[in-house]
Amino acid sequence: MNNMIGVMQGRLLPKFQGRYQAHPVGYWKEEFFIAREMGLSCIEFILDFNDANANPLLSNTGIDEIKTVIRQTGVDVKTICADYFMEAPLHSYDVRTAESSQILMINLLNNAEKLGVTDVVIPCVDQSTLDGKAAEDRFVERLLPMVDIAEKHDINLSLETDLAPQPFVKILNRFDSTRVTVNYDIGNSASLGYNPIEELEAYGEKITDIHIKDRILGGASVILGQGDAKFDSFFEKLYKINYQGPFIMQAYRDEEGVSIFKNQLDWIKKYFI
Repeated sequence: MNNMIGVMQGRLLPKFQGRYQAHPVGYWKEEFFIAREMGLSCIEFILDFNDANANPLLSNTGIDEIKTVIRQTGVDVKTICADYFMEAPLHSYDVRTAESSQILMINLLNNAEKLGVTDVVIPCVDQSTLDGKAAEDRFVERLLPMVDIAEKHDINLSLETDLAPQPFVKILNRFDSTRVTVNYDIGNSASLGYNPIEELEAYGEKITDIHIKDRILGGASVILGQGDAKFDSFFEKLYKINYQGPFIMQAYRDEEGVSIFKNQLDWIKKYFI
């Protein structure tokens, strides 16, 4: 198992417009230099619904800017968290919304390939949850054309859902592609009351991106080690399946970011020794 440790974009900077997780429009480059100082190897870029047009991921000029700061710092962009699809899901009842999201996804995948991105995380949680068979059917139908593009670009479509292990496996099995994979969030699973061992046994070999956070059962994010995430058993099992993807710190944050992040990074490092 590799030790590629990165950070969810914005965790090392003051909050953008007071939002807990958002692409920091106008000052996003600063984070790469802070990440380098902290010994992090990558930043998971965020694509928001709000201010999407200002996001460098969606323009050639922006892609060039990202490449430049990667060269300057050595901090890579290997994964993208496409929070855009929480607000405009592919499985939306509104066909126009879904079609617009498909067009954006194609643009995102084409640009992601230019950066050498390995994973685009598609969240199907909270307001974009797959709430029933009809939603699942729409999701599969509308993502299928994107799978061909992802395969061409060697990019994983990494699904993050709030489904229990077996229902999630059924969704994954509807795609005949190794490029439809799993984004695993240990904190979200703890909040939902799922057993990480059962989850890893069900789809562990399909996990290509991991978010590190801690949450209380049925509650919000807390500092690592203070919630209900079962880190010991999770990492013990993860080593057995030889996970090779990145670990992205998506842990609890305050208004500023750096100090509380560093304390949690120091806490989690024992699992990577």
